[in-house]
Amino acid sequence: MAKLSKKYYRVLLFWVGVIATFSYRVIVVLNNYSSLWVEIAWYIGTLGFIWYFAHRYRVASSRAKIIEERRLAYKIYNKKELNQGDRDTLLYILKGLRSSKAKWNYIVIFLFSIISLIYATINNLMKLAE
Repeated sequence: MAKLSKKYYRVLLFWVGVIATFSYRVIVVLNNYSSLWVEIAWYIGTLGFIWYFAHRYRVASSRAKIIEERRLAYKIYNKKELNQGDRDTLLYILKGLRSSKAKWNYIVIFLFSIISLIYATINNLMKLAE
């Protein structure tokens, strides 16, 4: 089986997060049309979030493990000397944070949540006015 490069896998995970977010947020619209589509959107969103957040957990755990193994927090706090391996590790972590697409997923989650909340509020107010 062919293996995706890290770059393409990260892009794939970004879109998995976007699709999962959209799937959950579109449920407020689909509730007015079809319970089948609500279920489909729910499953897509749930499976997408499981995949996306499992990946985010692995990334965060890996970073925390490296920091602990190399005692980086201790060394920095106590102004201890950092060897080349420590500096390389810090650079690796910082580059990963800088290039992470997670912040864009958080923005998408926020925007779709606001749009869904506005839609649901307007829709419910219109139903009350009938």
